[in-house]
Amino acid sequence: MKTHAQQLAPASRSAAALCRFRLTSSKMSQALLSILALCVLQTARAADTNSPAIVKSEFIFETAPFPSCHASTIAETKSGLIAAWFGGTAERNPDVCIYVSRMENGHWTPPANVADGVGFATNRLPTWNPVLFQPKSGPLLLFYKVGPAPASWWGMMKTSSDDGKTWSPAQRLPEGILGPIKNKPVQLPNGDILCGTSTEGDGGWHVHFERTKDFGKTWTATPPVNDSKEIGAIQPSILFHPNNRLQAIGRTRNDKLFQIWSADGGGTWGKMTLFDLPNPNSGTDAVTLSDGRQLLVYNHNTRDGSKNKGRSPLNVAMSKDGENWSAALVLEDDLNAPNGFAYPAVIQTSDGLVHITYTWERKRIKHVVLDPAKLTLQPITHGEWPK
Repeated sequence: MKTHAQQLAPASRSAAALCRFRLTSSKMSQALLSILALCVLQTARAADTNSPAIVKSEFIFETAPFPSCHASTIAETKSGLIAAWFGGTAERNPDVCIYVSRMENGHWTPPANVADGVGFATNRLPTWNPVLFQPKSGPLLLFYKVGPAPASWWGMMKTSSDDGKTWSPAQRLPEGILGPIKNKPVQLPNGDILCGTSTEGDGGWHVHFERTKDFGKTWTATPPVNDSKEIGAIQPSILFHPNNRLQAIGRTRNDKLFQIWSADGGGTWGKMTLFDLPNPNSGTDAVTLSDGRQLLVYNHNTRDGSKNKGRSPLNVAMSKDGENWSAALVLEDDLNAPNGFAYPAVIQTSDGLVHITYTWERKRIKHVVLDPAKLTLQPITHGEWPK
């Protein structure tokens, strides 16, 4: 007995074959389009990977005891590099801890849990935004936050006398003192450590500055330096300029980066303003290089400019005066990458190289080393990244 398929008329079989051919052709076309799209995407993401300024690009870890990570920080000790970040199930989860990795013999050590939110309430609390800082003398400092949310967190600190191999017990900072909120502090010529910090809450986003003369034992703080109704700003980075002038720049809710200046080494601050570089309400970092130039790492995008809330591309810009900026490098460029590339930290090490760490899709922490002398610069005009 013939099957149903065998009973098809020749014309019907021809039609079925044509249908199958069209279906197969359609699938092949879709596959080719997918391959072409992937090639275009990889080309976009790899646009600057061949830059002679890039000395190294690597992930700090490939596997880890946490699925999500964010908010990295990096410092140079006498033993070498050290990095930290927070990791756990997801941001705000009580299992989020501070992890550290050190560079040893050219390789990063496995992530080590060095701080958590145990012991502050009936329920365990998440940790947030670690900041490493190595003063010119004295112990390595680790600042971080503990609390259920940014509006109600508090500042914590640990120290290490062996370059991050072991750490002191956690110390809660004085009431009203948060420590550096995301980006590294700076050490002033007189030895004071000046921290850019900020608060978030019902009263808006406010920047202020905290100072310690004795490695975190005692503190002073400025009042808020901005009106959050005009500019909602957080997470400043502090830059050095001639004649005891300081500049702080950072994140806002106003689609552009903020800047604010001090003419007396951070004692008092002028009026906060916005400048031309865009900001998608995402963290930035900056550093003053040994030659006096300013280097900034940020997302040159708006919040609605991509599917990851503007957290791609991730860019490097340079300036001689902190006001006129030039495009230097695109570190990442994938507008569809889940969670994007964000929250950079940047330092210049004693050998003159620039080290950048940042969140890579909330899955890993990436480390990129640059030679600033080999960066090719193009002016940024009217806030537009050059084509």
